[in-house]
Amino acid sequence: MPRPRLRRRVRFNPTAKYFKPQGIPLRLLDEVELSLEEMEAIRLKDFVGLEQTEAAEKMKTSQSTFQRILAVARKKVADAFINGKAIRINEE
Repeated sequence: MPRPRLRRRVRFNPTAKYFKPQGIPLRLLDEVELSLEEMEAIRLKDFVGLEQTEAAEKMKTSQSTFQRILAVARKKVADAFINGKAIRINEE
């Protein structure tokens, strides 16, 4: 049985739930799903500009776990940009 997933502290509630390329209907696009914790990792590191250790403390997780969350989030965003996919933010 896998270990239960820990809930991370997220202090960000996005007002927009979708981002997509302009001029293409959403129904025609593939989409990438970002979790709230992935959005929080990007916000703390790339937008706020915190160091990884400080951002990990704010999310109540280890620095190595924060790094993994951030790497996955950045890969998803890059996939959406390069391949013209929509980004959906999952609030669960």
